[in-house]
Formats: sequence, structure tokens, C-alpha cells
Amino acid sequence: MDHELMALASTAATTVVSQLATDGWEQVKRAVAALWRRSDPDDPEQAEAVERELAESRAELLAALIAGDEQAERILTAQWSGRLRGLLAASPALADALRQVLAEIGTGEPRSETGAGRVDMHATASDHAKVFQAARDQHISGA
Repeated sequence: MDHELMALASTAATTVVSQLATDGWEQVKRAVAALWRRSDPDDPEQAEAVERELAESRAELLAALIAGDEQAERILTAQWSGRLRGLLAASPALADALRQVLAEIGTGEPRSETGAGRVDMHATASDHAKVFQAARDQHISGA
């Protein structure tokens, strides 16, 4: 599988799982299930199963947050990353649709007291290219 698609699946999983703990989780559930519907329009049960799994993941995440279990979110993110990698491996053309889903659902409201959220950045450079990444403002001189 292409490294870019793997990074997309990872970023999407992080966003999806973090959104499961927000009021906008229903939108996330519908949008993600729609990807599975597009991947196999003849098998609507697959998308329905994804909706159920997202609801189960939400319940698990909320219980973990109440219990202070920080590892549960990482585990759920890894599970959904695997699911999304499988989807993209079977239907690479869905990458643009997944990017659109990410743009639609955004990053949601931060849950931490500091207001800081998780930032995942991925970049690919080739030949003599340079990559500059920042989670906020960035000023580059002489690049």
C-alpha cells in the first residue's frame, strides 16, 4: 500500500476516533459508513456493520474517558486505522472521498482542559525538496 494512503488512513482514524467523543459523532458515523457504501454498493450490510462498530467504539471511548483510561483511545485509533487502510487498499479511489470526509467533519471541539488537541503531520519530499511543518505559525527565512 502506498505510504500516502497509509498516512491518510492514520490521520483519518485519529480524527474519527476523537470525533466519537463529541456531539458531532452522528455526522462522523454517517460519513464513514457512506465510504463503505461507496466501496461496495451491492453490500449495504457492510456499511450498517461499520455504523454499529462506530457506535460501539463511541461507547467504549466514553467509558474509557470517564475511567481515565488513556490507552483506550490509542487502541481504538489503531483499530480504525487498520479498517481504513483495508478500505483504501481495496478501493484506492476512495482516498479523495476520505479527504472530503475529513474536511467536512473537521477537528471538533478539543476535550482537554488546555484546549490543545493532537496534531499528526505527514510529509513526503523527494529529490532536493525541503519539507517544513508546523502545528501553528511558521516563519522561514533563507530556505
